[in-house]
Amino acid sequence: MTSPAPHPPRPGAGRADRAAMLRVDQAGEFGAVRIYAGQLAVLGDRHPMSRQIAHMAAQEERHRAHFDRMIVERGVRPTILQPFWHVAGFALGAATALIGPEAAMACTAAIETEIDDHYGRQLEEIGEDDPALSGAIEEFQAEEVEHRDTAIAHGAEAAPAYPLLFGMIRLGCRAAIALSQRF
Repeated sequence: MTSPAPHPPRPGAGRADRAAMLRVDQAGEFGAVRIYAGQLAVLGDRHPMSRQIAHMAAQEERHRAHFDRMIVERGVRPTILQPFWHVAGFALGAATALIGPEAAMACTAAIETEIDDHYGRQLEEIGEDDPALSGAIEEFQAEEVEHRDTAIAHGAEAAPAYPLLFGMIRLGCRAAIALSQRF
């Protein structure tokens, strides 16, 4: 008598992959909050862009809080790099704002472009296996796209050396994603 064939692997991400997803998503939202804090520290609350930046920061804070709860509920270890992202995020936000408001918007456009791609890959990987996680990612992805579009509408592409700045920030974002998934 032959034994039954093993079940084929389920589509979507496994538990370890989901833990890495949550770890990097929480770290990314934390970093975004810090970037906007750096931008607002330089631009102040009287700059015409400050209201838009504060609105985006509030959305990022809501995203971060949601992923904080999911990490606790699912017993996922957060990234050990959070102290570094605390400083690096603020520094990136402040540095781009010091260059000018267009550079601050270029920073947002670059990061949100990368995060849109990142969240899209995660949604493909999860499929319908984890509605709580995929639902949060879908909702937050739509807001990240809104942030990117707002940044472009408010002069991101007019930043000095925009293609170089955009490309370097996206590259840094990819590195942060890879490091936060692992560590």
